Amino acid sequence: MADRAAAHRATELVRGLRGAEVVVAGFGTAGRSAARFLQDQGAEVTILDAAFGDPETVDGAVRTGVDEALADPGLWQRARLLVVSPGFPPDHPLVAAAQAAAVPVWGEVELAWWVDQSGVTGAPRTWLVITGTNGKTTTTAMVESIVAAAGTAVAACGNFGTPVLDILTRAPRVEVLCVEASSFQLHWAPSPTPAAGVVLNVAEDHLDWHGGMDGYRDAKARALRGAVAVVGGDDAIAAHLPVGEGARRVAFTLGEPADGELGVVGGVLVDRAFGDGVELIGADRIQPAGPSGRADALAAAALALAIGVPAAAVTAGLDGFTPAGHRGERVARVSRAAAGSVDFIDDSKATNPHAAAAAIAGRSRVVLIAGGLLKGASVDELIEGARESLGGVVAIGRDRGEIVDAIARHAPEVPTVTVFTGDDGRVMATTHVFDNGAAAPIGPAAGDDRGAAAAVMTEAVRRAWGLAEADADVDAVLLAPAAASLDMFDSYAARGDAFAAAAGELPGAQR
Repeated sequence: MADRAAAHRATELVRGLRGAEVVVAGFGTAGRSAARFLQDQGAEVTILDAAFGDPETVDGAVRTGVDEALADPGLWQRARLLVVSPGFPPDHPLVAAAQAAAVPVWGEVELAWWVDQSGVTGAPRTWLVITGTNGKTTTTAMVESIVAAAGTAVAACGNFGTPVLDILTRAPRVEVLCVEASSFQLHWAPSPTPAAGVVLNVAEDHLDWHGGMDGYRDAKARALRGAVAVVGGDDAIAAHLPVGEGARRVAFTLGEPADGELGVVGGVLVDRAFGDGVELIGADRIQPAGPSGRADALAAAALALAIGVPAAAVTAGLDGFTPAGHRGERVARVSRAAAGSVDFIDDSKATNPHAAAAAIAGRSRVVLIAGGLLKGASVDELIEGARESLGGVVAIGRDRGEIVDAIARHAPEVPTVTVFTGDDGRVMATTHVFDNGAAAPIGPAAGDDRGAAAAVMTEAVRRAWGLAEADADVDAVLLAPAAASLDMFDSYAARGDAFAAAAGELPGAQR
């Protein structure tokens, strides 16, 4: 929690929004939500976005470009608050301009926290904050399912898709907020003190935005400032993160739990933190299946139990839980000509190497489709760790070369293909051979003149299927890109949809 004086100032700012000038930077989902709320409270809102040009008034708000705002010193003399979207890194000139003028800089989650604390939208809610490099969305949805099973009004929000402010103003009233928080959101939210928070795991991701691993790790640790701090006990970084003063640290593990932990005993999820060895649910009933799904379920159980949800509701909520799309979903099954079949698994939400490693660990042997925007993260550890599980790799996207180079260094025996759009707009496929740690392409294959991202994915799936047919031990073609999607697709969901469509077009494919 911020110190008392700062908390008082923040609360007074929220209560005194009528007539105050507030700048909202970014007109995406979070920015639109913040702008709507601020206008409803009577604030004079100026919305900044790179897509805007000369200032204009639309729906009562002034809209202008970021560069135009930076050139207007009067704006920062008038502004009471700058609300930034997650897209604005801490070294952005807009942030520097606000800070130089002593204007507070908040993210949408920070604004929502102070709105909730101020009483403007009623008595404060119970906050549960979920973060981690991998598994945030699944864990958040699991917590929502568990709390709902207990009969309490609950909503998943934040990075999950619905801004927190929208939930605070929703009718009927929501009592428990399951806030999925990205490292960006946590950086711009220094104040929230949840009833319980979890850091599932921490691995390299978004290092370009945070300026390095220290900044990324420290942002994640902000989820642990509440009364109960839940950490992934099997994760080398998460297990040792600092927690808030007076917080109770609770770990979860895929092994047998010690006293004060949750874990797995004899194939059953067990609570030794809030209960005396209470059995919660069989591990084989958890979806998504595999180690990462069980870890997410343990974390969700810990958060729910921390706020007094009964163990029976944990069992019911997890037993009835179905993961969202693009998170380990089988989208097709194709029989080999010789024997056996291959599942096509859409884990497009595996947008960093840590998540991709977890996806691979859930299968015996895979052909991996990976690539996109790596965001400064290294894939060396991913490739080295998964070496024995890879029957082939098809690399796509802007940073596909980094994946190929990592394979050359750590797994040169793994068959590797890159698929890309050539200078003439045609889709090309290149097979690589590795000699002395270097990749050498051998001949581009016939191109595809469709030239769109969907055509790249179609060719990638076709190549992956060819590798899977050649390796009888491969049981899946896995889309786990280890990278963001925006170099080729509008979202990870669009990328997953393209994968599913391409898999469904293969001869003999069944759902």
